[in-house]
Parts: sequence; C-alpha cells; structure tokens
Amino acid sequence: MFQDINIEQLLELQNKGGVTFIDVRSPSEFADSTIPGSLNIPLFDDAERAEIGTIYKQESNQSAKDRGLEIISAKLPAFVKAFGQIESRKVVYCWRGGMRSKTTATILSLMDIHVYRVMGGIRAYRKWVVDTLDTYDLRSKVYVINGNTGSGKTALLLRLKELRYPVLDLEGMAAHRGSIFGHIGLRTHNQKTFESLLLQDLLKFNHSPYLLMEAESKRIGKAVIPEFLYQAKENGIQLFINLPMEERVKHILEDYRPQEQKEACIKAFQLIKKRIHTPVAAEIEKHLYGDRFSEAVYLLLEHHYDPRYKNAIENFTGERITFDCKNLDEATSLIIDQIDELSFPSASMSK
Repeated sequence: MFQDINIEQLLELQNKGGVTFIDVRSPSEFADSTIPGSLNIPLFDDAERAEIGTIYKQESNQSAKDRGLEIISAKLPAFVKAFGQIESRKVVYCWRGGMRSKTTATILSLMDIHVYRVMGGIRAYRKWVVDTLDTYDLRSKVYVINGNTGSGKTALLLRLKELRYPVLDLEGMAAHRGSIFGHIGLRTHNQKTFESLLLQDLLKFNHSPYLLMEAESKRIGKAVIPEFLYQAKENGIQLFINLPMEERVKHILEDYRPQEQKEACIKAFQLIKKRIHTPVAAEIEKHLYGDRFSEAVYLLLEHHYDPRYKNAIENFTGERITFDCKNLDEATSLIIDQIDELSFPSASMSK
C-alpha cells in the first residue's frame, strides 16, 4: 500500500534527497504552481479535467467518476510505465490530496510500485510556504550587487552562484529581468512560484553568515518581494559596479537579443516612450525599427536609465562600496575579494 505523509515528512524526505516529487494534476495546474523540482505526470490532461468537471456539475458525481474511470482505463499502461521508469523514491500529490493522488497511489500500489502521497496536496504545501515566509527570521548579513543598467549584475551573481556563494537570484525566481523589457523571451513566474523558489533557497542558506542578491525594486515582473527581504536589501551593504558604456551595451544586447525579439522590444519601448525627450524617443524608435540596436540601447541608457539611476544613488544614504571595472571578469574578482574581506576579515588579513 501507499503511505500518506504530511508536509513536515515531505520536507524530511526532500532534505534526505534521492526522492522524486510527482504532480499528477493537469498541465495547466502544474504550470501555474508546483513544488520546485517536481515532474508532471497528469492523471487527466486539461481537456479531460474540464470534461469531467462539466459532467460533475451538469449530471452527477457518479457520472463524473464513471467518465474518469473510462479515461484512466485507456491510458493506464502508459501512466504506470511512466512511474515505473523512475528509480528513486516517489512522492505524489494533487490539489488537495484527494481523488487524483489517491487513485494514482492505489493503482501504483496494485502494480507493486510504492509511493508516498502528500496529505492536503499542493494546497497544504502552499499554506506552509506562505506561513513560513510570513514569520521568516532573516539573520544573515546581506550584500547587494548594484550598478547602472547593463552592468552585468545578474551575470555576476550567476558566476558567484556557480562558485557556491550563497546567492538569491530573485530575477531567476521571477523569470523576469526587472525592467520594462524584462519579460522579453521569458515565461514569467507568478507569485506562488516565486515564493516557493525563494523559500527553497532561503532555507538552503539558513545558516549562512551572509547572502548575496541584486538591487531590485519591490516588484519584479509579476512577483513582489516579501517585506522582510526587501528591507534587508535596503539596509544591506551596497556593492556598486561601474562599467564602461560599451561593456554595458554589449551585456544588454547579449541578454535581450533584440535581433530575435524585435517586435517585443518595440512594444515594450512604447510603455516608456513618453518619459523620454520627444526627439530622443523618436531617434530610439527609428534605430529599433532599423535594426540598429546598439545605437538604440546607448540612447536608452544615456537618456532614460542612467538619469534614473543617478537620482537613486544621490538619495541613497546607506553603506556602499564602489568598484570601477573594465569588464565583468574584473568586477567578479573585485567583488569576491571584497565579500571575503567583509565576511571573514581575519582570514583576508592573513593572506
């Protein structure tokens, strides 16, 4: 038989590793939010789920169950095979830990495939995420990577992440780059997905003496940063990166690939066009339509983003350290040295 587990037991299994989480809800439900790292092996696809729901409302619960059984019977061999190919321990769940996960677990147990079933399903998991974030006590010091648009802040964080520094990649969690152009080429995450990914990393770095994150607005795309983390960012030590304009333009072109996303870039530009001096805005638009993206980015930085950034810097009163760098490699090296010196001063002095 299968074994029912609660959220605490689920987290214990997750910490031990060697377990696969399987969401048996429909693809659209899975896309909306899930437990990070889960697979989707749906008992019903979106059309089948809608059909069963209609039968339930218009006919009866029994008619809906009969239709569901008919659908499951036709796909049963492939469904069981998909689970049988997963060698690790398996945890299944649906929306409320109800009919779909129970049906799945029962069928698999009959085929001698043992699984754990999450009581309360994704709804219980979501409640745990919200409750935990609401009461989260962030004790780590925060270093904030800051700098003009195009300074390679996200790229630098990702480099630090690869080197196993405790990085919170908030833009990655939101699947948004944090500007009016930030959604281009990405499928942005909603608040539920953002918070699940955020909590996962917060708990992973729970005992770290410091955290690294990028200077972000309160909102990143569809996601809003929790107040405790936003305040930690505001009060953190700001590490400002100054790069030459040519490097910044290069980074933006590499990140956004406007030659492949031309229409989306032009559409996004319309949202800020009125904020830019009319002749300059017309010049930027002309460059975008004419595929002269370097020129367009240069003017956007000079006449829109840099003045806004300058204003933010002038109003900033907290602790900050500025790095004048030729490129991202130099910036990465200087930031690493500074972080190590700030966090472990005695070790740095002994070098």
